[in-house]
This record gives sequence, C-alpha cells and structure tokens, in this order.
Amino acid sequence: MSELSTPHAGDDRAADDDVVALLMRQHGDIRNLFDEVEATQGEERRDAFRRLVRLLAVHETAEQEVVHPFARRGFPGGEGVVEDRLAEEKAAKETLAALDEMDTDDPAFMPKLIELRMDVQKHARAEERYEFTHIRRSTDTAGLASMAKTVKAAEAMAPTRPHPGVQSAAANMAAGPVAALMDRTKDAVRKAMGKD
Repeated sequence: MSELSTPHAGDDRAADDDVVALLMRQHGDIRNLFDEVEATQGEERRDAFRRLVRLLAVHETAEQEVVHPFARRGFPGGEGVVEDRLAEEKAAKETLAALDEMDTDDPAFMPKLIELRMDVQKHARAEERYEFTHIRRSTDTAGLASMAKTVKAAEAMAPTRPHPGVQSAAANMAAGPVAALMDRTKDAVRKAMGKD
C-alpha cells in the first residue's frame, strides 16, 4: 500500500491542526513518490506516476486556492512571494504536461522526470522558506487549523484521474489530462471551501 494511503502515526494529527505541517508532509510524500517512480518499471512505474500527478495536482491547487490568497494579504511582501511561487509552478506544470504525454517506459521519460523533480524540489524549498514561515508567523492556531481542514477536505474529494465528459471531449483533449485533473481538483478545493 502506498505511503499516501497509510499516513504515519503522529503526522496526521499535526497535519490536521496546521496547514504548514500538512503541506510539509505532502512535500515528503511527493519526494517519496518521485523515488518510487524512479525505482520501478512498467505498470508499477505507471501507477506511481499517476499517484504523483494526483498529489501534485492536489497540493498545488490547494496552495493556489487556500495558501496563496492568505499569503497575498497576510504578510508584508506576500504578493511578490506568491508571484514567484506561481512562476515556479507554471514551469513545473509545463514539464509535467510533457511527461504525461509520454509512456513511462519511453527512454526520454526519466531525464524529463528528473528535470521535473529538480523544479519541484526547488519550488518546495522556496515555499518552505519564503511562504510557509511567514504564514505560520502571520496567523493563529485557529487560522492554521482552518486552512488545514480545507486542504484535507480537498485532498479527500479530488479526482484520482481526469474524466472525459466533465468538459466537452474536444476541450478535454486540447487541455490535456494534467490540465483536466488540475481543473477538477480546483473544483474539489472550492467545494471544500464552500465556494461553488
């Protein structure tokens, strides 16, 4: 069973109470899934990559809908911090979309995956240093818990894969599977936040 479906004892409670702890745990889960994709082949690699794509979609969408809006208004310089994170996310999404169009056994897949991993790790370090630290300092325990609750609800509601037919089939094909998954995850986050 994957690490995502069996949280470590102790981690879950902290994550439930603090959005920063939750997002940091997700960073660890993302690192572990990159390791799993790199260490496996065939169907196991495809499965691990699907789980990685889903977690990246949930994580980034929750940040865009929950964390970034707080950071923009929650501390001095927040707007600039968020703009920098969004630029990093855009580059990673482009690499992820290119990967999603490849077969995981394609010889070009692993070099592209390593490129994505480097981009994601750089982005995670920047989030932890420039955004998460300020968020923890700029809100109280109740605010951290409220944001964590929303992120966890969105994670539970997020689709496991894109489903054609949510949009028109032509629009879904043009946008690509990663984009469709991101859109559906955004809908799940907004639903969790009570925004329809």
